[in-house]
Amino acid sequence: MAKSRKSRRGAPAASVAETVDGGLAELIPDPDRARAWTLLLDGAPQSHVDLDDPAFLSFEYQRRLGHVIDLVAPPGRPVRAVHLGGGALTLARYVAATRPRSTQQVVERDAPLVELVRRELPLDRNARIRVRSTDAREGLAKVPDGWADLVVADVFSGARTPAHLTSTEFLDEVRRALAPGGWYAANLADGPPLTHLRGQIATAAARFAELALVADPTVLRGRRFGNAVLVAADQPLPVADLTRRAASDSHPGRVEHGRALRDFTGGATPVTDATAVDSPAPPASAFT
Repeated sequence: MAKSRKSRRGAPAASVAETVDGGLAELIPDPDRARAWTLLLDGAPQSHVDLDDPAFLSFEYQRRLGHVIDLVAPPGRPVRAVHLGGGALTLARYVAATRPRSTQQVVERDAPLVELVRRELPLDRNARIRVRSTDAREGLAKVPDGWADLVVADVFSGARTPAHLTSTEFLDEVRRALAPGGWYAANLADGPPLTHLRGQIATAAARFAELALVADPTVLRGRRFGNAVLVAADQPLPVADLTRRAASDSHPGRVEHGRALRDFTGGATPVTDATAVDSPAPPASAFT
């Protein structure tokens, strides 16, 4: 473990760096927010947390997942949420702040990372968040049938989503864990020619009746590598509300739904455990 030393005036350490299972984890202070930090893994930005304002979401894709969290139930109503992938626990903190008394399970395989985050960025003692250090699919299998109002998948290993979290069999486990009317949301990353993203949409369409996709228009046009948030449910989604929120973001996103989303998929076929591969690695320019 390496830590920056305190200044002569006794100011808090400027950064923390520690080797975890996923590589070198760094917590970098936000110069504009007193108790906010960015988590990097091997130099790639993973999460941002403001301990004074956990409802503040700095990263574009996390704000879009925040929109999903805001719309999954009436404002302020507690929910039961499962987070596959923990990072700095940003989205779990967001749920706890915006929906008090929610019950949450976080599945994060990297136990040393969890220990680092808990130590340096402690959770609110009143937050009902349980963290399990195990593989995401194994942790999901332990969630009781019909327990979750929301399952969020945000799992990356070496900046790539593992293959076993991209298949119809994986989504069968998601559906088993979801309560009637529950939602699934996934953070997906891809670049031209968007083969992975199209395959993931086709896979979700094979298991859910309703889908929506939120992304930067340049990503959807295949002009650059980036994130897209896929939302799936078995009942109509609040597409108009999601569209309005995405459009009003500081980095406006576009929502695809219905026929337009089916056309975007372009004949891609569902992914199974037998055909699944990791998501593509981002180009070096993605984090510069």
